[in-house]
Amino acid sequence: MGKTKLIAYDLGTGGIKASLFDEKGGSLAEAFQQYDTFFPNDKFAEQRPEDWWKCVCLVTRRLLEESGSLPEEIACAALSGHSLAAVPIDKDGNLLSRQVPIWCDMRATDQIPVFFKDLPYKSWYETTGNGDPAETYTILKLMWMRKYQPEIFRKIYKIMGSKDFINYKLTDAICTDPSYASGFGVFNLQSWDYEDRFFDAAEISKEIFPAIRPSDEIIGHVTAGAAVQCGLCEGTLVACGAVDNTCMALGTCGLNEGMIYTSLGSSSWIAVTSQKPVIDVKTRPFVFAHAKKGFYTSAVSVFSAGNSFRWIRDTLLKDHARDTMTYDIMNQMAASVPPGSNGVLFNPSLSGGSAQEPSPHLCGGFMGLTLGNTREDLVRASMEGVAMALRKTLDILRSQIDIQGDMLLCGGGSKSAVWRRIFADIYNMPVRKTNIDQDAAALGAAALAANACGMWDGYGLIPALHQTEEYLLPDAKTNAYYEKLLDIYGEWTCSLAILGDKMASLSYPKSGLIS
Repeated sequence: MGKTKLIAYDLGTGGIKASLFDEKGGSLAEAFQQYDTFFPNDKFAEQRPEDWWKCVCLVTRRLLEESGSLPEEIACAALSGHSLAAVPIDKDGNLLSRQVPIWCDMRATDQIPVFFKDLPYKSWYETTGNGDPAETYTILKLMWMRKYQPEIFRKIYKIMGSKDFINYKLTDAICTDPSYASGFGVFNLQSWDYEDRFFDAAEISKEIFPAIRPSDEIIGHVTAGAAVQCGLCEGTLVACGAVDNTCMALGTCGLNEGMIYTSLGSSSWIAVTSQKPVIDVKTRPFVFAHAKKGFYTSAVSVFSAGNSFRWIRDTLLKDHARDTMTYDIMNQMAASVPPGSNGVLFNPSLSGGSAQEPSPHLCGGFMGLTLGNTREDLVRASMEGVAMALRKTLDILRSQIDIQGDMLLCGGGSKSAVWRRIFADIYNMPVRKTNIDQDAAALGAAALAANACGMWDGYGLIPALHQTEEYLLPDAKTNAYYEKLLDIYGEWTCSLAILGDKMASLSYPKSGLIS
């Protein structure tokens, strides 16, 4: 039996999706399994790596069974993984912590002045492209671990990213790729390797970081033990894979200069592919190495997009079941309201502000509410608010790089026709939706697997796999109105950031009356 199929895993914040592709990159089937995120303390965001592995095994077996595919048909597997995770293992390969910090964990604030005591922030950022808040990067998380979890830190043999841990479970190989390594906080985008002075600044040994191997290189084979658990054949090839941002960039654009997309998921970002990283110390776009040396994906983001829309669902639509059908109802509500949501604005920063926003203490909120407003107004305002927040970050990229053509929308939010229209009018640029939408990261991972096992030679097949399902031009009249609202939204956001900073400086008294 020929090995004509590829399996790709998209290890996301909300769950794991396994996708099956044929040798030409055509999607055959997919399966999804949710897992939990834990918030044990303020600024903590943790997941359980063993949950990732259990869910990988579950969706693999389900995918093979439901698609009628045999394990013997799988030529290669590869992963896309959410970024900035810090998974510690000891010399025997044992996981040292049941729960580990993921990308949005921001506990390491106390480590910032220590790390940058003798290391200029500007030099670090311009070398790494790490534009997200510094405390989210792996090296700062390790500094926090050394101080507050010394018994764990002392036992660390290697630290791994999310997809690297799954690769280890599959193959016993301990390694990472340039794209994931570029989110460790210690990677030089020009030399495409670790930078010694950053380890010196953290006083952490470079030896605990995994070796860097190409994203589209075979790192090993599925072991006998892993085969029993996940249902793949022993000996199945496994490629190194890449971070989610890079896999999604690859799956949407291939390696084409200037291609841009919006990923509309739990968080949301806008990313452009180029042969020069977009670096600006004032606005701090964040950059990941791409799948091939010499290419980069530079991005700007908001931390809460789909998550904020989900919060709207869970808070304002409690009379409806918490399922995907509720989003259809919300789309109908939004469609019944005119642009501008009858005077209501929404800021979606329910997880704080990104590096491209005025403060990490930026909080969400509604503005313009009157007794005449309805639930429908608030639902549409939430969709417009996400688009406005992203438009503000898009303007940052536009100021740094020439962006031509259209904006490809992908991710779960791209399925909403109402939201696509809102984005076209607020972005003031053509918006395109294709058949790939939520499969972009999985397609990117599958392309890495195809190149790793010799099935493909390059990434030229990817653009042709996108079949346009809708192409929207902005409406000039609606955009003119939104441009005025965007000015108000920008002023309001700055005010919210100032007030957020003041709120963050307050502490609730432990006892006694508030004076």
